[in-house]
Amino acid sequence: MARIEELSDQNTDPVTAQTNPDTPFPIPRKSTIQDGSTTPSIPPIMDSVRSHSADEIVQMMKKTPLFMTNLDEGGGGEDDEENIQLEALRALQYEGTRAEIALGFKERGNEMVAEKRWKDAKEFYTKGILALKAPENTDTQSVNSIEESDKQQERQIEEACFINRALCNLELRTFLPPSISQPHPPTNPTQKENYRSTLHDTAQTLHLSPQNPKAHYRSSLALLHLSRHTEALDTCTRGLALTNPFLESTNTSKRPSAEHSAFLTLRTRILSSQSAAEAKETTRINEQERKKKEQLTLAAAIRARGIK
Repeated sequence: MARIEELSDQNTDPVTAQTNPDTPFPIPRKSTIQDGSTTPSIPPIMDSVRSHSADEIVQMMKKTPLFMTNLDEGGGGEDDEENIQLEALRALQYEGTRAEIALGFKERGNEMVAEKRWKDAKEFYTKGILALKAPENTDTQSVNSIEESDKQQERQIEEACFINRALCNLELRTFLPPSISQPHPPTNPTQKENYRSTLHDTAQTLHLSPQNPKAHYRSSLALLHLSRHTEALDTCTRGLALTNPFLESTNTSKRPSAEHSAFLTLRTRILSSQSAAEAKETTRINEQERKKKEQLTLAAAIRARGIK
C-alpha cells in the first residue's frame, strides 16, 4: 500500500520571505534556492541586506520603534498590532491628563523649532491644541475635579502652542520678506494663507492673553506682508505701549528691551512700506490721469480739424 505523506502546514512558495532571528531583515526564499552552482553562498546577514532595495530597508526599519519617526505610522498590518513595544510607546504618548499630553506635544514642537523644522513643529503644536480640546481622561482625573490651577496650566500651554504655531506659519512662507525700500506683497495663494493662519493664531493668543507682546509683533508682521499697513501700524503701536520701558516696573534701567527695540524696527519697516505703497499708488493715479488727458487732447484735435 502506497504511503501518503501529510502536507506540511509551512508555506513552500519559493518566493515567500524567509525569516531568521539572526538576520536583520527577512530573506526571500528564491535567493536561498541553489541552482547547482558551486559558488559558496554569502552569509545570511549580508544576504538579508542585499536582497532588498534601500527604500525597502528604510520602510522595514521604520516599523521598528527605535527608528520610528512617527508613532502613528507604525507600518500598518497585523505585525504592527502585535508589536508590544510599539503599543507601549503609543500608550505612554497619550497617557496622563490633557495638560500633560499637550505639554508633551508642545515640548516636541519646541525641539523641532530649535532645528528649524517648521512644518513638523506646526504639526506638534496643532496636536497640543487638539489635546486640550479633547475630553478629559476619566481614568486619571474626573472632569468635575479639575482644579483651577490645572485650568490655568492648560491656558498657558494653549497660549504657547498658538503663538508658537504662528511663528511656524511665518517661517513657512516661500518668499523673502519685503525690504524697507521695495515691499513685495505676496502673490502666491499659499503665501497669503500662511499669513492669514498667523493672524488666526495670534488672535487666539490675544484672546487668552491680551498683553502678549509676541502676538502683537507676529500679527503686525503678518499684516505688513499682506500690505495691510494701517492695521499693522495700529497693532505695532499697541505692542510698543506694552513693551515701553517706562511702564515696566521690572525694568529699573529704563533702557529699551529687546522686544521694544524689535517693535521700533518693525514700525520703521511698516512706515517705509506704507510710504512706498502710497507713492506707488500716487504714480499709478497720475499715470492714469496723464493718459486720460492725452486721449481728451487727441479727441479735441481731431474734432478741430474735422477729421472723422
